[in-house]
Amino acid sequence: MRFFGSLFMTLAILLGALSSHYFKRILSPVSLSSFEVGLRYLIYQGLGMLFLSGFEFPNSKTKKIVFRLILCGTVIFSGSIFILSFKNQIPFSTSWLGPITPIGGLTLFVAWTLTTLMFMNRE
Repeated sequence: MRFFGSLFMTLAILLGALSSHYFKRILSPVSLSSFEVGLRYLIYQGLGMLFLSGFEFPNSKTKKIVFRLILCGTVIFSGSIFILSFKNQIPFSTSWLGPITPIGGLTLFVAWTLTTLMFMNRE
């Protein structure tokens, strides 16, 4: 969890810098706004993974499930938004990604719901 949390944060810093200095020149305001949503969620999930890495889970299986859901959900959610933000610069159709973005969001929702239930049962 720590590695991917740190990796997400590193990517977020890099992409945030590119966004404020370069992407704002090549993306429309709507696309830049979408890109920033993906960036925000990348940061949230990176911080969340770092936060969760310090907690004891009921068992290693639960930890792996939550970790994998957050990892996959973030890649699908933020990744698809990043790609869709550049749809005017990409020479192929990205329309198939639109329906995939909510799957990433749902995956994140499930991960954090499981985490909430885990903590609720421990108090």
